[in-house]
Amino acid sequence: MSSSNPTATAVPDSENQQGAVMLSGNKLFCERDDRVLFQDLDFNLHEGEVMQLRGSNGSGKTTLMRMLCGLNDGYKGEISWYGASVSEQAGDFYHSLHYIGHRVGVSKVLTPVENLRWSCSLKSEVDDQLIEKTLADLGLRGYEESPCHTLSAGQQQRVALARLLINPMKLWILDEPFTTLDPKGVKQLEENILSHANSGGAVMVTTHHKLNIPGMNVLDLG
Repeated sequence: MSSSNPTATAVPDSENQQGAVMLSGNKLFCERDDRVLFQDLDFNLHEGEVMQLRGSNGSGKTTLMRMLCGLNDGYKGEISWYGASVSEQAGDFYHSLHYIGHRVGVSKVLTPVENLRWSCSLKSEVDDQLIEKTLADLGLRGYEESPCHTLSAGQQQRVALARLLINPMKLWILDEPFTTLDPKGVKQLEENILSHANSGGAVMVTTHHKLNIPGMNVLDLG
């Protein structure tokens, strides 16, 4: 069993930790194919904080995000939500979470409005007027009723990201959300992330893009 990346620790910045600890990991351990991805991993994600999850390809960034979202249970250690185990308060945790992964969860046979009408209704009631306004704000005016298979990869990504603005959940976990965005889309998403943190939310994000987000902390997997 290899352990080339045995440990990882968050880089703290107390000035930017504005509120209570929202999400935390304690002594997390995970291996894949007999290779240790990380062990003794501790982190605290506070209200008002943006944390970039950083590491080389294969270091376990996506694996950790899927663990935090309940999509991967092959680990040891404790994941907590406001100081109590996530397993003990799963309802509150998952209702407070937005996760956007590599697969953005957009049906290509549905239109942007139809996609968002369905996905956002899982969290709360929404109306088409709010959906259409959000799509317009994200540069998709005129594409509201176009099947998503006719949209570019970047436009489909914007449809997925619209969920963040329509359902304002406390915690955003975003895995490579900038990959297909053009420079305008990148700037807009950075602004949305910063605005979310400034309003008391928290964001964990992984990206190879150089982020322009003041006060961002880093969790380095090596």
